[in-house]
Parts: sequence; C-alpha cells; structure tokens
Amino acid sequence: MRFTTSVSSRPTITIRVSGKLLHSHLSYLNQLVSSAQDCELWTLLDLARLAELDRAALLYLLRGDELQFGIVACPSFVREWMDHEKRQVMGIGTRVNSAAG
Repeated sequence: MRFTTSVSSRPTITIRVSGKLLHSHLSYLNQLVSSAQDCELWTLLDLARLAELDRAALLYLLRGDELQFGIVACPSFVREWMDHEKRQVMGIGTRVNSAAG
C-alpha cells in the first residue's frame, strides 16, 4: 500500500473519506477512482476522518497499488489492521510452503 503525501508525475485528485467505509460503499468509491483514472488523474484517498471500516473495505484499501490509488492521512487503527492482515497473509504462505516441503 502506498502511503504518500507527495505529488506523482501526473495531476492528482483527493477523495476525502469520512465516517464509515463499508462493503456497500466500495462500488461507488471504485467508480470514483476509475473515473479519475479515465481522466488520467492519480487518486489519493484521504482517510483522516475515517472512523469505521469493515474487512471488505480494508482489503480494498490494501489493493491500492493494484487499483491505482494512494492513501494519505491514514488513521493508526487502519494502519495497524492493514499490518495485521499483511502478516496473516505472509504467515499463511509460510505454512503452506513448509507443509509442501
């Protein structure tokens, strides 16, 4: 996941996400990100006022590089949950590889 406050080589647009970010919001958020891409804008999600999210939203945020957006002002509870999810994925891969060997 890209956490950045710097400007990329192309123009940017910042989408401020506040309150709750839930699975039911992801279709609309993805539509906004896709529209920005169509206009050749790099999208930054400002999560400074995000108070709550579900696991589907967290996984969406983790796919930011793949979906072509960055994150700025990420609350610590979101960063910690992202780190936990990344460790879980890495731990699963280690167990699979050691079981196969």
